Amino acid sequence: MLKGTAFVAASAALPAAALAQSAPASKGPKLLEMDGKAKLHVLGDRPLVAETPAALLDDDVTPTEKLFVRNNGQFPEMPADLKAWKIKIDGEVNTPLEISLGDLMAKYENVTLQLMLECGGNGRSFFTPEARGNQWTNGGAGCPQWTGVRLADVLKAAGLKSSAVYTGHYGADPTLAGETDKPTLSRGMRIDKAMDPHTLIAFKLNGKDLPLAHGAPVRLIVPGWAGSLSTKWLTRIWVRDKEHDGPGMGGFSYRTPKKPIVPGSKGDDKDMAVLEAMPVRSVITSPADGSKLSGRKIELRGHAWAGDHEVKTVEVSIDHGTTWKPAKVNPPANKFAWQRFTATVDLPSGGYYEVWSRATDAAGKTQPFAATNWNPQGYGANPVTPVRVLAEA
Repeated sequence: MLKGTAFVAASAALPAAALAQSAPASKGPKLLEMDGKAKLHVLGDRPLVAETPAALLDDDVTPTEKLFVRNNGQFPEMPADLKAWKIKIDGEVNTPLEISLGDLMAKYENVTLQLMLECGGNGRSFFTPEARGNQWTNGGAGCPQWTGVRLADVLKAAGLKSSAVYTGHYGADPTLAGETDKPTLSRGMRIDKAMDPHTLIAFKLNGKDLPLAHGAPVRLIVPGWAGSLSTKWLTRIWVRDKEHDGPGMGGFSYRTPKKPIVPGSKGDDKDMAVLEAMPVRSVITSPADGSKLSGRKIELRGHAWAGDHEVKTVEVSIDHGTTWKPAKVNPPANKFAWQRFTATVDLPSGGYYEVWSRATDAAGKTQPFAATNWNPQGYGANPVTPVRVLAEA
């Protein structure tokens, strides 16, 4: 890894947002110490929040040990018989259901899909001035394989009423105060997203039973949308006749401005819209930030994703965005999976370089150079972020 003042001098002309991903802390990040997990960067202890360094996002399928952790409360107690775990489907349905995990697995078609999971606050650290919340860089995301049943199949069995327009989700996690009689977080989604065949009630992660840290024994996976919808330790889905109003659905929580506001201002919660699909993003995963290169050729790799959309192009630059070169972009494994991009970059000489990538989605939206649409809780920041390298030849 590169040390000293060379990076500071060479990168002084860059926008602060472009440097935020890789600016080193004085003592380095706190590393996660948990059985079955890699050395993720801990952003918070209470609740536990840990993100994945960009270089650990290089796998085509995110290994369980490298998947980020985002809790809102405490870990719940697990029963001796996990298959007896009950999930309730009620509200605007013709036949309310209470089904055990064992029956869910046995009665509905099991499907396995590679699906993006991304924290709604991913990229928050790129906002200026600083927004409230955990200061994620790009590591609140991963794309493992999930096995479960389609939420749509369960909702069809319950029989949606014509009045059904929204869901409300509940999990078993106690609050930070230890309360079990109130939800730590309860978010919901429009019925059309709930009925998407890629929205799952999942019970396996990368072919194995869910670990406790990732929602065992059963959770929702709502791919492409803010990860807070993918409720862990799932106990209930309440079908509503209006937008859900549980904790995490009002004020500035998981909501962004309908029109731009002055950065750092208080904002007006009446001018906010619910955060749904996540924005287009690309992350260079190799070489790692701070790498020393023995030659002047870079074999570049990374991943890109774009909420509800497919990524159409990724471009790379070594001259602070003055010129761009197209990268090769692979198709996704299935809808809502990230996409691998690769490029061979020839450096004109030895020395210090910042390698940038920017992605454009099928709707024509491109990553900006700085975090835009500032909001008090810091959602939706997806700027171009650099990987810094030193070529010795």
